[in-house]
Amino acid sequence: MEKKEKVFNKIKEMIVQELGVKPEVVKLDAGLAEDFGADSLDALELFNQLESEFLITITDEAATEMKNVQDLVDYVADSVSDDYFG
Repeated sequence: MEKKEKVFNKIKEMIVQELGVKPEVVKLDAGLAEDFGADSLDALELFNQLESEFLITITDEAATEMKNVQDLVDYVADSVSDDYFG
């Protein structure tokens, strides 16, 4: 399994838990606000969870540019240490 796929699977779990959506609606092109109804507070909490889980920092600038699941996966995959996956 490639890195981005592993990152997507973990982010999907987190979105389901944090935003209370069904797993089958979490797709790469799904929008955080449009498809999951996430407001800015929901997004902030999700970003905080991502930072804690993957031991990364999401800048304010990057956070404002993340609109869908693909954006999250790309950012995390580019930022997370390879050691995270053992």
